Amino acid sequence: MNGLAIAIIHPAYEKLKRTGRPLHFIAALLILFNAIHQLQQPILNHLYFWCQLFIGIDILIVAITNRNLVLELPKMNTVFRFIECVLFLGAAAIMLLENNWIMGIVLALVSASYAYFLYCEQKINTEEMVKFNHIGITISGMPQSEFFLWSRINHVDVRYDSISIDTAGNKKYRFSLRQNLQFEELDQIHEFCRHYLKT
Repeated sequence: MNGLAIAIIHPAYEKLKRTGRPLHFIAALLILFNAIHQLQQPILNHLYFWCQLFIGIDILIVAITNRNLVLELPKMNTVFRFIECVLFLGAAAIMLLENNWIMGIVLALVSASYAYFLYCEQKINTEEMVKFNHIGITISGMPQSEFFLWSRINHVDVRYDSISIDTAGNKKYRFSLRQNLQFEELDQIHEFCRHYLKT
């Protein structure tokens, strides 16, 4: 019996998809504010200032015009998220070199946060699934997926539009499916679960 996988609607992933646009918007504003802050410095680094200004405006325009960048244009979203990480890290380095420790640490933490969002967004299109195999069940999650041996699973209830998994540790997982299962698919999953759960 080969492994099976079904696409689910995972609440954590859905939340990340909804927050993608506001995060770009916030990043653009922070980058623009940092560019304005550079104007107030006695020595202006022109290259750094103009890069921040143009990139901040670009990200702001994309965030305003595209409601769902994470799903519609995943590669562009990845590029912008990477640029945001690099710019915040660069701004943090400059602040730390100027002995502005608090702002430098804050910007370094912002950069790390955006790097984490980048990592999570990379998983959205490939990981939002429940996978059945001979050893157990893998459930997508953030920051990492969870794996349960068949011996740790008490019950699996798969319907045309949802799946419920109860584990030995009293954990209960309930997900809606991305698309309804066909009768043959549902029967195949039931047979798989019957075989490994011995029910």
